[in-house]
Amino acid sequence: KTSKCKALLKNEASGSQPFWLLTPYNKALSFTVTPLCCPSRSSILTGQYPHNHEVRNNSLSGNCSSLQWQKGPESTAFPFYLSKQKYQTFFAGKYLNQYGKKDGDVGYVPPGWDQWHALVGNSQYYNYTLSVNGKEEKHGDSYEKDYFTDLITNRSLHFLDDRSPQHPFFLMLSPPAPHSPWTAAPQYQKEFGDVKAPRDGSFDKPGKDKHWLLRQPVNPMPDSSLTFLDSAYRKRWQTLLSVDDMVELLVKKLESIKELDNTYIFYTSDNGYHTGQFSLPIDKRQLYEFDIRVPLMVRGPGIKPNQTLQAPVLNIDLAPTILDISGVNLSSVNVDGQSFLSQMAPSLRNGTVRPVFLVEYTGEGHPTTDPACPKLGPGLSQCFPDCVCEDAFNNTYACVRTLNKDHDLQYCEFADSESFVEVYNLVSDPHQLENVWKKMDPTFLQAMNQQLIKLQSCQGDSCREIK
Repeated sequence: KTSKCKALLKNEASGSQPFWLLTPYNKALSFTVTPLCCPSRSSILTGQYPHNHEVRNNSLSGNCSSLQWQKGPESTAFPFYLSKQKYQTFFAGKYLNQYGKKDGDVGYVPPGWDQWHALVGNSQYYNYTLSVNGKEEKHGDSYEKDYFTDLITNRSLHFLDDRSPQHPFFLMLSPPAPHSPWTAAPQYQKEFGDVKAPRDGSFDKPGKDKHWLLRQPVNPMPDSSLTFLDSAYRKRWQTLLSVDDMVELLVKKLESIKELDNTYIFYTSDNGYHTGQFSLPIDKRQLYEFDIRVPLMVRGPGIKPNQTLQAPVLNIDLAPTILDISGVNLSSVNVDGQSFLSQMAPSLRNGTVRPVFLVEYTGEGHPTTDPACPKLGPGLSQCFPDCVCEDAFNNTYACVRTLNKDHDLQYCEFADSESFVEVYNLVSDPHQLENVWKKMDPTFLQAMNQQLIKLQSCQGDSCREIK
């Protein structure tokens, strides 16, 4: 909340959740392998690409917190292994979008968690239901009693006070901020009054030569869309001030109990976000940098201060890194990601840098026409009053990303009737304004296609061996 923090927000928050500065820290080029809440969170928990954990979207039919997920990938997610290592584990916040709504209900607590304070359903700040160690707990609209970010913060502090010093601990906090409905704490609702979404990069640029979903928005955007997205941008920042409070209180608590120097802290998000890029008002779900890049900052033992890792780190790398720190033999764990402990703290491990990785997404659409956008017909979703739809059944794509000292390229194929392809050279075109597919050597395109096929079917070791 200081001027330093506000300056950091301006520098870091154009696409997704901003950083709270920790020192010493290590910042990375970090990506989500799928830009949507439930499949991304499932990847964080399992260390697997979506094609392996099979969570496709935020719906129960898309496998979000379904019985199939609970009996399969969730049963061996990283908390399960931490509990076998005698870790005391604590979760509080939003878990998976469909958690507690049907399969398992609020009585279901995923394996590995000793203390469980999980939101039923999607993000809320007031008037929500929690599963507290398998028992239903309803909350109202009192700021002092119910504001969700503050509540999970306070419970995490109690956990740290009550834990046994004889065993290590793992604590995971998942606040709703900056997710809609963007309800800021009362003391922060007038902050950032002059802030607007950045007007640089691909902001309000036409989606020329892109997939049809990017070609359908009105360009330039009408004033109604601009007003809406600027308001959303400010409100998102306002909600994050309570997250700043959360981090500050946790760091101070760790310091007071003399555990700060023994503790790794990871700060990240499940997906990026766009506000006006390519005239799309607000959402995620697209293959571009603003939706797949996420913040990642880490501090802890063996990490030198003020470093930026140049090699890419994925959200599927979080689980193996956490397990690596805990002492689990990673060869015994079924993960597609890899530990980046060796990059953060080279003296602790030896590791390799991945040359390529996969981004994949399964589009969602409604079988009937959206009343907000009747002219576009059925098969779309996330439509706004100005008839801009953010998703569709055929917004289903897979991308190869090559990011190393020689190349920064993205090759994407859509599963649609056109077999549409997008290719970007992010060295010369960091904002992905020009699809250079038609200019590329056919031999190169064929090689990228073969690489994509391998990545889409990879599992475990094979995901880390593709060159």
